[in-house]
Amino acid sequence: MIRLLSLVIAMVLLCALYQNSDCQAQTKKKQQTHQKYSTKSKKAILAYQDAELDYQYQRLSSALLKFQQAVSFDPKFTEAYFMISEVYRDMGDYEKQVENIQIAVGLDSTYYVSAYYHAGVALCNLGKFAEATEWLELYKKYSKGKRTQRNVDEWLNKALIAKNLMEHPVPFKPHPISDNVATDYDQYWPSITLDEEELVFTTLMPRDTAAFAANKKLTKNSINFNEDFYISRKIKNEWSKPQPMKGINTPHNEGAQALSADGQWMFFTACGRDDSKGSCDIYFSRRTATGWSEPQNIGAPVNTPYWESQPCFSADGQTLYFVSGRPGGKGEMDIWTAKICGFMRNGMPIFGDVKNLGDSINTSGNETSPFIHPDNKTLYFSSDGWPGVGKLDIFISRKDEKGNWKTPQNIGYPINTELDNNGFVINAAGTTAYLASTQKQDDGTYKKELLCFELPQEIKPEPVSYVKGRVYDSKTRKPLQANLELIRLDTKEKQVSAQSEATDGVFIVCLPSNKDYGLFATCPGYLYGSMNFALKDATTTQDRVVLDIPLSPIDTGQKITLNNVFFDTNSTELKEESVVELDKLVTLMKNNAEIKVEIGGHTDNVGSADYNKKLSEGRAKTTVDYLKSKGIEPQRISYKGYGMTQPIDNNQTEEGRAQNRRIEAKIL
Repeated sequence: MIRLLSLVIAMVLLCALYQNSDCQAQTKKKQQTHQKYSTKSKKAILAYQDAELDYQYQRLSSALLKFQQAVSFDPKFTEAYFMISEVYRDMGDYEKQVENIQIAVGLDSTYYVSAYYHAGVALCNLGKFAEATEWLELYKKYSKGKRTQRNVDEWLNKALIAKNLMEHPVPFKPHPISDNVATDYDQYWPSITLDEEELVFTTLMPRDTAAFAANKKLTKNSINFNEDFYISRKIKNEWSKPQPMKGINTPHNEGAQALSADGQWMFFTACGRDDSKGSCDIYFSRRTATGWSEPQNIGAPVNTPYWESQPCFSADGQTLYFVSGRPGGKGEMDIWTAKICGFMRNGMPIFGDVKNLGDSINTSGNETSPFIHPDNKTLYFSSDGWPGVGKLDIFISRKDEKGNWKTPQNIGYPINTELDNNGFVINAAGTTAYLASTQKQDDGTYKKELLCFELPQEIKPEPVSYVKGRVYDSKTRKPLQANLELIRLDTKEKQVSAQSEATDGVFIVCLPSNKDYGLFATCPGYLYGSMNFALKDATTTQDRVVLDIPLSPIDTGQKITLNNVFFDTNSTELKEESVVELDKLVTLMKNNAEIKVEIGGHTDNVGSADYNKKLSEGRAKTTVDYLKSKGIEPQRISYKGYGMTQPIDNNQTEEGRAQNRRIEAKIL
């Protein structure tokens, strides 16, 4: 009885299970039957549904094959053509995307209205902006009264602006940087020093050069290739054969680098290292007597758990520009800045005061590859958020009188193309631009090449010059590692910070135009060096200044010429610009409390000897009075007027007489 009951229950359950299964099968069959397709071919529908599943899991090649199979079963299968266009879009093949949209629209112009929008975007990506405008306008027409793509007007605006840019091309005649520099490999991210005598760039090196020589169509991935840095030097106005940068290059990828103005520091990007703070971080290395130092992660607050890359270090030696995907920005990738606030014992700079450049530069899209020109007021960067010709176009923005960034301007076609355009740098004179451009080769492959060209006038920065020289001991001529500061005399603001190298004493300091500056070199145990650069009336400062700076040890009898202390003609009253230098002397005396100083006044030979002696004595006394007002004890400072009795230059020229009119501080 129990056995019979169990058998009955089992049979009931099996029936229920069969009925449920049959019901599910019938439901599925009904769903398939009632789903509306533009084809009645069961083979086409099955291939289409299989393809949809592959597409859902981003198996693009398999999905494409099956969608194409679907249209082979029925050449009028509208939905399949639309989906083929979607696959090609995801693959980045915009030509075939548009081709399949056109077929689908030809079959049914109202079935999938968004296809008009996608065709317009694809044509923008192909640089066919007149056609793109037509498709986007059709999309707005057919979608009237329905929900439209949110950024259709943005793409329309982009297409119209790009069309206008292409109809008004800027002068552009690019040429390879040098036959010596060019290789068979991709080269990009150029960086140059202020004196334009060193060029560093990233090279995509094949791990197996023989395999690459045999097949230049090797897939460009980390399995087959490695990014390394190479350096070329200008010798007798010719670029040398590039050499790998030892000490920095590793078997892993390094890229997107930037040199300091003097070429002594390098910042670059590396990803996934053991000391990484996030996906990609910014690293630092400096030139030493034995080569480049071991790279160090510059740490927080620049590096975060997010993506940081593409550094650019300002020529004033104070600000790092970089790209980050951290929260708190304006879009996907933004440009940020950080200021140097100190140094570690090993000489690595410490950064703080991290700021977003704001919505005058950053958009809801991507802003990348910043380059701040040595004039420190002209910024070049790439963006897909501001309207342009390509995906990433290069833009220029300038600071206004209040230090705010103006609305960026596209630098023009054909500098910008329908491809990505970035890695753009300009020499100090503002005449020559360097960039990497993707070029099609004879064998059908594409290669990134380093090019340069003369910059059109409309997008030139302010020209700047530079001082290049050497700091050394005036007695032994031993090179000194000195700190150099360029200070604007009217505002007393530090414009540039730099350091001479301990190995050879060499330094490079940027000289912005149209202002007067004092340059000061300081080194512990030495009197400081003082230079003046009167550039207020200069229209161009492209010629470099070569200047050696001998520093005298703090010892009896040694002198400093105060080259940035000024008086009006026939006056003993200090001009306001003199404060910068006099404060340097105050600091020197406070840091060396044991020294006593005589302030000596000197004149040229214009006028009588008696008049000049009194004038020089009055100027020396005024200088001493200022030092006393800043807390220097009266017993430590005296003054004397020498008049025209101790000239250091010829009084026959204005330049010579200007040299003879001076204030000196002599250690007693």
